[in-house]
Amino acid sequence: MKIINLTPHSINFVDASGAPLVTIEPSGQLARVTAKTVNTGEVTVGDVTLPVTGTSYGTVEGLPAPEEGTIYVVSSLVASRVPGRLDVFIPNESVRDDSGRIIGCKSLGYI
Repeated sequence: MKIINLTPHSINFVDASGAPLVTIEPSGQLARVTAKTVNTGEVTVGDVTLPVTGTSYGTVEGLPAPEEGTIYVVSSLVASRVPGRLDVFIPNESVRDDSGRIIGCKSLGYI
């Protein structure tokens, strides 16, 4: 099985104790969802007025067509936009260090 990491980050898979199993490096190709920011109002706090915005998500870009024997690892946002793709996975079951930083994951998952 070929795994292609379409995120900008290395994905470290670890066992239940946190010991490293394998790292999947970024492929250099990114799968992303288009986004548009829209002003929806403003909020005033003391003497400062802050804009309030909303984000409208669009289409997925950079996700290759399915290929026999290949799976793609993407962000949760990308995966949520292609629910029928059984070859698209997310890093799942995050493992954190004592400071709360993600150091790896235990599995691949679906949205």
